[in-house]
Amino acid sequence: MSIEKILQSLTKLDMLHKSLLEIAYKKTEVIKTGDMDSLNQLLKDEQAHVAGISQLEQQRQTEVTDYLRAKGIAPTDNPTVALVLENTNTNEEKEQLGAARNKLLLTIETLKYQNDLNQKLTLQSLQFVNLTLDTLRPKPDQINYSKSEVQAPSTTNNYFDSQA
Repeated sequence: MSIEKILQSLTKLDMLHKSLLEIAYKKTEVIKTGDMDSLNQLLKDEQAHVAGISQLEQQRQTEVTDYLRAKGIAPTDNPTVALVLENTNTNEEKEQLGAARNKLLLTIETLKYQNDLNQKLTLQSLQFVNLTLDTLRPKPDQINYSKSEVQAPSTTNNYFDSQA
């Protein structure tokens, strides 16, 4: 059995992750501008991509399991491409599979970084909104309408010099 199906799955996964990365870049700009309608649409697109990635990941795991079984190796609960790399005989297949795997891992790492940035920007925006609300909202201990603290203006302590 060859690794072609696994390579195709890795290539499709990389394409979907790159598309998801583009959405993450757009999301960064939308968060900066505060356009909630665009952000909602991007979140829907992101969810569709994640669902597609999940399906492709299941397909990849099935293909890796089939490949390992064909080689006479009992697959684990989470069959990985690294396990296939260890059990591939030809150098050409190892190079192709390693390159596809590294390319996907790089894309995923970039996506993680961008999502982390988006999370920090969102948190910062929420903190700004909360700060703004806190400054506009009076604190309960600042409002005190008791008579003992309300004083009439005193005429004896007049600091205004009328002759000046």
